[in-house]
Amino acid sequence: MRQEGAAPAGVMLLSGVLATQWLNPLPPRWMCLVLMAVAGGAMLRGGRVRLLAWCLLGMAWASLRGGSAMDARLPRELEGQDIQLSGQLIDLPKVGPDSAGFLLRVDGASVAGTPLDLHGRVRVNWYNGAPPLRACSRWQLTVRAKRPRGLLNPGGGDAERSALERGVVASGYVRDAAEQAASWCIDSARERISRGIAERIAVPRDTAFVQALAVGDTRGFSNRDWDVARANGISHLIAISGFHVGVAASFGVWLARLLYLCLPTLALRLPRPQLEAGVALLLAAVYSALAGFGLATVRSLLMIAVVAWARCLRRQPAGLQSLALALVVVLVFDPLCVLSAGFWLSFAGVAFLMLCLVVRARGLRGFLHELTMAQLAMSLALLPLTLWFFGQASLVGGLANLVAVPFVSLVIVPCTLMGVLLLGLCPPAATPVLWCAGKLVHLQWWLLDLMAGWPGAHWYLPDVRLVPVVLAMIGATWLLMPRGVPARWLGGLLFLPLLFPPRNLPLHGGFQLWMLDVGQGLSVLVRTRHHALLYDAGARYPSEFDLGEAAVLPSMRALGLGRLDLLVASHADNDHAGGIPAVAAAYPDAERRSGEPERLPLPMAACAEGQSWQWDGVTVQVLRVGARTESGNDRSCVILVEGVGGRALLTGDISSRVEPAVVASLPPGPPLVLTVPHHGSRSSSSAAFIAATDPVLALFSAGWRNRFRHPHPLVVERYEKAGVAWLNTATAGAIQVDVPPDGPPRVVARWRQRQSRYWRE
Repeated sequence: MRQEGAAPAGVMLLSGVLATQWLNPLPPRWMCLVLMAVAGGAMLRGGRVRLLAWCLLGMAWASLRGGSAMDARLPRELEGQDIQLSGQLIDLPKVGPDSAGFLLRVDGASVAGTPLDLHGRVRVNWYNGAPPLRACSRWQLTVRAKRPRGLLNPGGGDAERSALERGVVASGYVRDAAEQAASWCIDSARERISRGIAERIAVPRDTAFVQALAVGDTRGFSNRDWDVARANGISHLIAISGFHVGVAASFGVWLARLLYLCLPTLALRLPRPQLEAGVALLLAAVYSALAGFGLATVRSLLMIAVVAWARCLRRQPAGLQSLALALVVVLVFDPLCVLSAGFWLSFAGVAFLMLCLVVRARGLRGFLHELTMAQLAMSLALLPLTLWFFGQASLVGGLANLVAVPFVSLVIVPCTLMGVLLLGLCPPAATPVLWCAGKLVHLQWWLLDLMAGWPGAHWYLPDVRLVPVVLAMIGATWLLMPRGVPARWLGGLLFLPLLFPPRNLPLHGGFQLWMLDVGQGLSVLVRTRHHALLYDAGARYPSEFDLGEAAVLPSMRALGLGRLDLLVASHADNDHAGGIPAVAAAYPDAERRSGEPERLPLPMAACAEGQSWQWDGVTVQVLRVGARTESGNDRSCVILVEGVGGRALLTGDISSRVEPAVVASLPPGPPLVLTVPHHGSRSSSSAAFIAATDPVLALFSAGWRNRFRHPHPLVVERYEKAGVAWLNTATAGAIQVDVPPDGPPRVVARWRQRQSRYWRE
């Protein structure tokens, strides 16, 4: 493929690969092979048909790779069974006080002595007394496994898509283990370097940042650290990014030039452009290896390889054509990389700079102008993509990057790399260099901490959809065109659909109910026209994974909730109240109530029977609170939400012992939506309770293949015998139910079905 034809070919190949990601199911393998044959024939004909051939080739290749990745996953019939795995730990294991997590590259598997064709990466957790885990060590493990599965909510991430992109074929936890002979891999070197850095820098946060820049080790970062990084829009600087790989390649170019200065006669034997390209590629490859060959660094390495190849052929790489050629190489290498945010942010950012940035001044003025305009252009151009992938952006990110990017890349990274080099050559000499890197990082973090508290550091937009994002990208291109392009300001108008999305608010007398997908737990959001209630917020685990922060808050922000009026923890069990502190911190003005306030780690008032709130024609009433002598589950604060056309009963974890009391307190009224008590436990949802409440819809909140086996089959059978329609978050994801004032309750969205993709099969 000629370089001048790379741009249209790259765009068409990307179009075909991208179109495949919206298919469900994927076409069969034979059809993909036929498409590839047709594409090959069309390329031989040439002309405009060749562009269509690139698109067909992209669709066929992406379908083949996607289908192969799905076929490699653990068979469904083996989910929940014990599987014997042998393999090597890859990447750096994360060890906590109560558990350890790591990736195992499987080279052998069996079930009850029968060999199993399972290869790829398995994400493993080890609970209760995990031994010291070393990178690259080999293990024979018995793992209770399942296919990749994640929570699905508005504004939330997609763990199943991420697993497909990273080649993860299963996840599970260790039930038995035996360590085998250790072997060497690049990760063991990374681990030793990371440990050497920790021994020489005293401040944990400074240590974590230097470890991240040196070997891509982010295990030392706390949730607070990541929050500061997001507030400043510098998450891409936390670990070894593509930009840092480019800095390493540039260092290789200058190293080659220094060599020619010292040995001028070398030019008689080796042409300088070829040697510069080779050294640059070598250093970029070494630095990428230190990062564990992450996807972002591999993409950058491939792009650098394309430029180096052009230089070796004595061709001057030309801007967008070289970028397009790199795009083709990356897509051929891994078409599933389009599922990652890094792919789009890196290629789109470079493309915008090439298209829109023109530097007229020279010298220091030109450098400062280029640096400033580059950061402003990147911040504006990547704003739509950032909102699309992460649901949030930082309005101070442009300024933060203007300071952080050159300081980190041109000062801290070289100092860190020098320290790493000295760790291998002369460890005592590495101590002052790494100490200096830690002090530089400390200065950088001081400024970032300060900027994280500025207005606009955390900026959220609700309901970020594809069409407004595309319009905003076109608008950004228009705005950033060079001077002379007429009416550039009109590009700003194309941002309006993204910045001011339509709001689907309930009418007066009606409300929306969202049962969020928080796994084995509960979180229900009730929204009237101008008010909102959150009932429970999922669990918080010893690993510090907080569903209030990871699932509930992103959903509330995606739904455009800038205010929360009432926050209720039904009772103090972790699967209901664990995420409450995170939500309370985000909405400090919300009124707080609970059935067990004395057992919660933050101040909350007790629910009181008969207490009520009137919001927009909707009544929210505490129907029942258990006595102190009752068990924790039966002390759940039961709430009735009643509008003109329907109502909802939020039951927490009550058991059949107190269900008659709830029924006695329930007044007659319009059709009722029921959140099923105790996730569908056998100890609740008696036949008498179902008959007395007579719900039109029952909602279960349970985890996929949870160890309690909720909802119990007998409970499901009771609802079905009573003719009650039911849904379960384990299979439906987040569930939206509208209760309008002029009609019966109706299910509007089941998030897993609404976002149906082939990687959910």
